[in-house]
Amino acid sequence: MDQQLLVFVTVAEKESFSRAAEQLHMTQPAVSQHIQALEREFGTRLLERSNKYVRLNKAGEIVYHHAKEILGLHTRMRDLVDDLMNTPSGNLIIGASYTFGEYVLPHVVARLRDRYPKIKPTITIHNTKEIVELIAGRQLDAGIVEGECRHEKLSIEPFADDEMQIIVSSSHRLAKKVKVTVEELEEETWIVREEGSGTREAAEKMFARLGLSPANLMEFGSTQIIKESVEAGMGVSLLSSWAIRKELTLGSLSTVKLSETPIMRKFSLVTQANPFRTKALDIFLDLLRKNDVLPDSLERK
Repeated sequence: MDQQLLVFVTVAEKESFSRAAEQLHMTQPAVSQHIQALEREFGTRLLERSNKYVRLNKAGEIVYHHAKEILGLHTRMRDLVDDLMNTPSGNLIIGASYTFGEYVLPHVVARLRDRYPKIKPTITIHNTKEIVELIAGRQLDAGIVEGECRHEKLSIEPFADDEMQIIVSSSHRLAKKVKVTVEELEEETWIVREEGSGTREAAEKMFARLGLSPANLMEFGSTQIIKESVEAGMGVSLLSSWAIRKELTLGSLSTVKLSETPIMRKFSLVTQANPFRTKALDIFLDLLRKNDVLPDSLERK
């Protein structure tokens, strides 16, 4: 069954029997036989086929979703058993929301690899909501997310503080002011992240706390695009100090002084609520908890 599920998932993702056969080092007839056997098992077709495409139908979508989880559990089970007798090694699939993933995690992974070269990390970057869903679906070993999140099946552990600042272009009229008012900020165009982002959550909490209702709001799906847009004078934003450190050093961005800033939030570790973990995952989590691989400028919990 595991082999059939692997073949099915590969065909679904490649949208092709021939490309799946190539990746799996199998013949195309063998791939077709596995798919047919799986469809007999479920008593229904799982894939719509034509000369131009291969795609999942409704039943196939259900099987694909659960097959990914089953294959992930099988791989994890095998890794855990192998891990008992070996030095820390193997794959480590890490997910992170954008701020931590793009500006902090590379430093952490570099130090992890320096100490444990046999551990092979893979990094996935999404917003906070998507990272939590991927861990719940057992497609990631661990995740680091921004802001607050809850999930009844996952372990969520705050481990570090993140300082957030209101930013403007260095040529903006508010950049030279010793202190600004909420009324002045309300007149500006605010550039924010998409729904589901920890950075968006932090901005909305700040708006509510200050009683600030932006006259204009622009939504972008990337921290880098937000920084470039603020630099170009399109508006103001709230971003992590870690994400803007280079721009502040270069002088292309400035922070706005408000009595309520900086805004503080937490970075949290998200894992399966499961006592069975690989050595690689335990090492990664311990390094983060001990704070000895975090960059010096990231404030500790």
